[in-house]
Amino acid sequence: METTLLSFTSSKFPPLSSNPTTLTYKPNPNPFFHFHSTKRTKPTPTHIRAAISRNKKEETVETVKTHLDNCFLLAAIKYQGLTVKQFQELRQSLPENTKLLVAKNTLVYKAIEGTKWEALKPCMKGMNAWLFVHSEEIPAAIKPYRNFQKERKLEENDFTGAVFEAKFYGPGDFKALETMPTRAEIYAKMLGALQGPAIGLVSTLQAPARDVLMVLKAYVKKLEDESSQ
Repeated sequence: METTLLSFTSSKFPPLSSNPTTLTYKPNPNPFFHFHSTKRTKPTPTHIRAAISRNKKEETVETVKTHLDNCFLLAAIKYQGLTVKQFQELRQSLPENTKLLVAKNTLVYKAIEGTKWEALKPCMKGMNAWLFVHSEEIPAAIKPYRNFQKERKLEENDFTGAVFEAKFYGPGDFKALETMPTRAEIYAKMLGALQGPAIGLVSTLQAPARDVLMVLKAYVKKLEDESSQ
């Protein structure tokens, strides 16, 4: 940009020339003297942002429902305070048949509402990570987190509750879950009772329905194995 300035004759100073002098002004190269026009980006319309948010919520609900397929235990873990690195390490320490998901309580509840998992409602507060166990071996599924919690001294990040066989287990009830006998131990115990005196059979029939069913399956399998020999 060039600006033309005109000089006029003065009575005090003689003109340098009879013709007006033309001076050329060049702008200062210093960037602070320039005015830069900033092009403002057009904000995303509100209805588009709302649609994206709604889609993400729906995807989360569907993910929870998918994880509930063939799930034996669903537990809530206090997530607040865990770093991203700790969370990644925790995921790597879990067995393949156990999934860990961070999701809002409202979305998880929407997925479990009207199902046997709805008993987990008391855990719908604070920040939770959700542990989906796709194995009947409950103690083996819980143990990795207990080890992780102990090694990193995360006493505050404890289980806030769980649902197993449609029953709610509070933080103080986890010992019962962690000391449950394995399937092999149940088979051995119940088969021994079936082959023993009548009193053993009575105690077997008084066991929880899940244990009795497992015994019957094991007994049928034993008979099938013997008949095939």
